[in-house]
Amino acid sequence: MPDEENDAAAPPPYLAAEAIADQLSDRITSGALAPGNPLRDAALAEEFGVSRNTLREAVRLLVHEGLAVHQLYKGAAVKGLDVADVHDIYAARRALELRAAEQSFTAPQQALDGLDRYVSAAERAAEAGQWNEAATCSLDFHRGVVHLIGSDRLDRFFRTTVAQLRLAFSEVPVEAEFQSQWVPRDRELCDLLRSGRRAEAAEGLARYLDDSERQVVDIVRAVRTA
Repeated sequence: MPDEENDAAAPPPYLAAEAIADQLSDRITSGALAPGNPLRDAALAEEFGVSRNTLREAVRLLVHEGLAVHQLYKGAAVKGLDVADVHDIYAARRALELRAAEQSFTAPQQALDGLDRYVSAAERAAEAGQWNEAATCSLDFHRGVVHLIGSDRLDRFFRTTVAQLRLAFSEVPVEAEFQSQWVPRDRELCDLLRSGRRAEAAEGLARYLDDSERQVVDIVRAVRTA
């Protein structure tokens, strides 16, 4: 009887796989998993307490989301992005973040207040020289911007987009030099959005995304041609 009760309480394998994929995606967003890191099914299955088949399904979901690749004779690994990937990511960012800025008047106050918490956390991390954490907080801020739209589906889509973006950030040679420029610009955007200056926020965000895309493209291209 105890075994039957445990089986009944266990989540379906596909739900377990989705939860594991989400956790691995979060590790990518935090910088804990970088391009090229192996995703060994035996070790990860043991860590998460699931079967290797369930873990493989989780990795398959990551591959589908553009966060992992299967390598011949080597198994799965975290994906390294190319220039085309970067352009695609920024096309998605413009479509969602600029729309969010323009429509932010519809956002609840709680969502707008959340922007300040993300930026404040990034500022504290920057002051402490914790640039990996500052980068994560900055990405959280931009997820918060998209959250202003009020769509769970778009939040889910953008969560994956942010994880992909972090893969590009992982290629940055000097993290402090790259990340330090975005924290004050995030603060400026945050203050504009919270004060209702939507047109200025959209203009500033468009420049922000243009500058970021150019730099990330140059970084990825340098890595791929080295």
